[in-house]
This record gives sequence, structure tokens and C-alpha cells, in this order.
Amino acid sequence: MPGELVINQQTIKAGNRVIIDLPLPPLYGLTPMTMPVHVIRGRKTGPRLFVSAAIHGDELNGVEIVRRLLKQPALKRLRGTLIAIPMVNVYGVVHHSRYLPDRRDLNRSFPGSAKGSLAARLADLFMHEIVAQCSHGIDLHTGAIHRSNLPQIRANLDDAETLALAQAFNVPVLLNANLRDGSLRESAAEQGIPMLLYEGGEALRFDEVCIRAGLRGILHVMGHLGMIAARRKQRKAIKEPYVAKSSNWVRAPASGIFRTIKPLGGHVDAQEILGMISDPTSNTETEVISPHTGLIIGRTEIPLVYEGEALYHIARFEDHEGIAEQVETFQDNILPTNGNEEEAVIT
Repeated sequence: MPGELVINQQTIKAGNRVIIDLPLPPLYGLTPMTMPVHVIRGRKTGPRLFVSAAIHGDELNGVEIVRRLLKQPALKRLRGTLIAIPMVNVYGVVHHSRYLPDRRDLNRSFPGSAKGSLAARLADLFMHEIVAQCSHGIDLHTGAIHRSNLPQIRANLDDAETLALAQAFNVPVLLNANLRDGSLRESAAEQGIPMLLYEGGEALRFDEVCIRAGLRGILHVMGHLGMIAARRKQRKAIKEPYVAKSSNWVRAPASGIFRTIKPLGGHVDAQEILGMISDPTSNTETEVISPHTGLIIGRTEIPLVYEGEALYHIARFEDHEGIAEQVETFQDNILPTNGNEEEAVIT
């Protein structure tokens, strides 16, 4: 992607690596706030990829993924441009909150408006200063608070270019997810920018498997785009990702204390027991039953549940047993082999 790159009125030339602080509205005590943006421009032209994290301020795995990404030796020979934003919703990170101080969800506020709410202004800034400058994007997420997600990619898989990026990311599960109104993914698609949404782990927690899977996935995509040289003998945890036909949440049939039986990433059959909800006063128990065969890609992590609360997210595939085996292999292979969490993914 040739041409001049200007962010916050600063021109970044080929071969340069800079950190730009995008100015944000200050806190009500007038403490200055900025959004840190790391820009690495290779000497040779190529794609411009943005990698963003913490659009939801309590989703922290992505912050660590970006930190490790920026330390990769392969970036010294980068083609094109990497724009990495470790904390988009800086306000939410400061307050351990998914949302902005105006109680809005930033990922439902795109493309935003320079004259709108705080969320709208932040979305507008991000679209103009970052997204509009790029050819591709990856947005990093986790499950909500007290919910864990299996590493997965959500994207418009009906688009051939996006599907190729999703397959290159190389996690076991791909979800063909509809574009949501006000989401970053929707606004990027309207500008013709293919992007992936990576999900993995739980809010306010680091998960080493999900962090390493996310970092490795980004590097795989960069290799696919020709931005870095892919390793010749790259070990692959899986042969090919599985695309889910559909997915749905299994909800609590009663209120009480929930005990899980099936693990995240586990295969379940139709009518299989997923867990038990006990009544602490009468000690009676209610079974939580899987309505269909599938793979658990999301699960609640808190035992206290209300009737109707989402407990298990189950995806359906053509080959249910095959995907379960792939997930187990992937999880075994993704962990460090020498006890060093910082070991290089691609050298």
C-alpha cells in the first residue's frame, strides 16, 4: 500500500518506527488522556495492517498479545506497515470496565461522529486516524467478565479474501459471524477493509494459551500477506480450521449454584449433561442438557447463576469428533516447550 502515511498530523516515512499518542478528552479531573499507537513502516511497500486491542477495556489478553508482537525480530524486515494499538478504550482499561465512562459500548458506536457522545468521538477518531489508513485489520477480544472463550476467529467468511485471512490465522474454530450494527468490523467492511475478530480467554485475566494463539495467528496472517517471511518448516497445530455451521448459548433452566461437567473445547452429544444447578436451600438439583451435538467454544466461569443466564456456547460442525481432536492437539502444541512464555514464535 504505497503513499504517504500521516497520523495525528505526523508523517511516518518508510523505514521508521514511532509511537504516536492520539489525544483524547481528559478525565473530569483534567488528567490528560491519550491513545498509544505504535507504527512500524518497512522500507519496502506492502499491506498496511492494524492490530487493535481493548476496544472493550476489560479485555486484556490483546494488550499482552500486542506487547509481544512488537518485540518480534521478524518486524526488522517488515514489508508494508504495522499499526498496533494496545489500548483503544484507554478509559475502560483504567477503570477495569468493558465500557466507556458514558456507559456506552465502543464496539457498538462505529463509525462515530466528531460531534457526538464520548464513544462516538472516540470511534470517529479511530476510523479516521487508523482504519482509513489501512488495507487489513485484526481486532483482539476475549469473553465477557466471568466467561471464557475458546480461541476462535469471527469474520465474514462469505468474502473470499477474509476467509483466506481467517484460514491463515490458524486456530481450530472459525465462525461465519454476521456484521453487528455499530461494530468496528461493520465500519471497516463498508470501507472495503477485510478484517478478523479474534476471541480467546476471559475478561480481566491473562490466558497463556489464548495469548500465544493470538500472537501466532497474527504472525501467520502477516506471513500470508507477505509482510514478513514465514518460517520454512512452520509447525502447525492443526491441518485446517473448521468452519462452524451455527452456534447458540445453552441457558440456565433454574437459578442456583452451577457445577460444570464439560470443559471448554470439549465435544458434547445431544442430550448430554453439561452441568448441574443445585438449590442451596433444598439441595435439589437440575440438569443442564445440551440440545445438540457440538463443540463448547464458550463457558461461564462463575458458579452463581440466574434462570435464563447463558452457561455454555456450543458450535455445530460437520465433523464434531474431528474438531474436538484438533482442539486438543492445538492446545497441547501452543504452550511453550521450554517454560519460557516469551519464546519466539517466528524467528
